[in-house]
Amino acid sequence: MSVVDALRPFRHPALFYRGDSEYLDGVIPFLLDGLDRGEPAAVAVPGPNLLLIEKALEDRAPEVRLIDMHRAGRNPGAILPSVLLAFAGEHPGPVRIVGEPIWAGRSDVEYPACVQHEALINDAFAGRDLAVLCPYDIAALPPGVLADAERTHPEVWGPAGSFDSARFDPDGVRADFTRPLDPPATAVERGFDLGQLASLRGFAEIWAARHGLRRPRRDDFALAVAELTTNSILYGGGEGVLRLWAEDGQVVGEVTDTGTITHPLAGRVPPDATTLGGRGLLLVNRLADLVRTYWVPGRTTTRAYFHC
Repeated sequence: MSVVDALRPFRHPALFYRGDSEYLDGVIPFLLDGLDRGEPAAVAVPGPNLLLIEKALEDRAPEVRLIDMHRAGRNPGAILPSVLLAFAGEHPGPVRIVGEPIWAGRSDVEYPACVQHEALINDAFAGRDLAVLCPYDIAALPPGVLADAERTHPEVWGPAGSFDSARFDPDGVRADFTRPLDPPATAVERGFDLGQLASLRGFAEIWAARHGLRRPRRDDFALAVAELTTNSILYGGGEGVLRLWAEDGQVVGEVTDTGTITHPLAGRVPPDATTLGGRGLLLVNRLADLVRTYWVPGRTTTRAYFHC
């Protein structure tokens, strides 16, 4: 059975490949079959692979939306709302998407957010007539990453065909990578409630300027801090703790409160137009270079990273 013959809604297969030939053998038939069926298609992969696909598609390339995942997916938490859901939302019928959020070079800090993203795709598109194919470079990625891919994808495709993943456990892997976030001892800490809320945005902007973050990203950082602290007032018990620090060429803003995230897709699925609120974390995911979140009942920590 070929990878195309195996297609059925909803699908979220991982494509294990080694080298350009196996990559194209998996991706191109998947895309062309969809195009021949009249299904809109998008590709969101790192730049070099994007060029490879564009060349292989030849005269069909203009029919496919091509997105550089190095840019669009720098924050894994933004991929669902800004790339996958955005494209799928434009089309009421079946669509096909190639998404490669994990590549050699992703940092250890980014990787947990990548795995959580892959797990959440299954929730975000449940029941939708749609396929998201996720390539994994088995020559460049360590065995642990491939094992995690088998937990976040219900099936795996490769040059020898496809198989159902016996390890598939998206809820379990999401929980495993929702890890406590411990701030460094060097963090500047400020507790707040409604009375201090208005001053925090300016405080964050001045602090970020002292640590080398330039405009307009400094304004984005201050806005992200304002959104996170406002969420604490509205949904996190009316108070919280803001921490700021610099590490590895980045500034980091973290907010902890006593709220509980009740839906794992919070900040990744836009609320409908009639819903008031619910967009703060979505905005933070769009602004930041990386967002990490940890929650247990009665405690939530959200951390936003911005490259200087």
